[in-house]
Amino acid sequence: MVVVSYSGREINAKIVYYGPGLSGKTTNLEKIYDSVPETNRGRMVSMKTQTDRTLFFDLLPLDLGDLQGMKTRLLLYTVPGQVYYNATRKLVLKGVDAVVFVADSAADKIAENRESYANLELNLKAYGIDIKSIPLVLQYNKRDLPTALPVADLNRELNRLNVPYYEAQAANGIGVFETLRGVSKLLLAKITKDVLEKDKGAVQGLAKAKEKAAKMEAAAAAQKKQMQDRQEKEEKPEKSSGGKLLNYLKRGKGKDETEGMEAEAPAQNPAMFEPTPMLGDDALMDDAPDAMAPPMNAEEELVLTEDDLIPHAPPGAPPLPVEAPRAPVIAAAARTSPRAIRPSSSTFCHS
Repeated sequence: MVVVSYSGREINAKIVYYGPGLSGKTTNLEKIYDSVPETNRGRMVSMKTQTDRTLFFDLLPLDLGDLQGMKTRLLLYTVPGQVYYNATRKLVLKGVDAVVFVADSAADKIAENRESYANLELNLKAYGIDIKSIPLVLQYNKRDLPTALPVADLNRELNRLNVPYYEAQAANGIGVFETLRGVSKLLLAKITKDVLEKDKGAVQGLAKAKEKAAKMEAAAAAQKKQMQDRQEKEEKPEKSSGGKLLNYLKRGKGKDETEGMEAEAPAQNPAMFEPTPMLGDDALMDDAPDAMAPPMNAEEELVLTEDDLIPHAPPGAPPLPVEAPRAPVIAAAARTSPRAIRPSSSTFCHS
């Protein structure tokens, strides 16, 4: 299964070399490992017995450069060819993206080739993979053997699906990279068609969803701002309503409005708000004292007479009797009003 990492901008794909025992699967990976620069390869892991047979699998990470701006990384696996390791072969096929079937060209190995190919088809089917739908190439190895069957016979026995095939001498490095390039080409075409296009649509859908969410957030913010502005406008007339009312009254307007406001005002309980009685002008005039000094204005001046002086007894003599003070005589330089002067209301208090 192709693994696409958008955060790391990397594509990881798995290629499995399948075939009978001693057909040259591990030899292919060893030649690839020796020929690829260290910057483009990872560490090769191999498990072998004393007879040089793979017990588990060979793993070779291989970088092929960029594909549509994403780094492509191939993981090359091999499986043990012996039939009694079928459980291991099936396990290695899990998540496979492409297969290279390595066949032995020797005439006496044709039966083993057919059995291994049938086993490949069966194990793929166990994972729900149709062998017709997966990138598949055939490699006819050991073409330098004198007993090697003709390519036409091998195609008739093994290439029923008419997939690409390559002749090879893996021990000498011949046909190894041609096989790898062939299967990689099929795999990258499938990745581009099935994975990147689908994920591109998913990315576009995600971008549209983010754009829609941003628009909704902006609309909510604008609506919130409008509500705040409306509240501020509603609060301002309440604070300055008196000023506007006075302006209308000064201009002779607002009469109808004030009448409507008075009509709408709720009736007040007379017991709660009892008006304070006001004093009339006659009452103020009657209660005024008989003799009150007229007020002085800016042109009036105070003149003292001998009657205003208080006599003092000489030292040692008995004190003189105190007479009631007399009102000072005020000579007005200007004309005073003969009308009785009404004291201000502040001098009166209600008991």
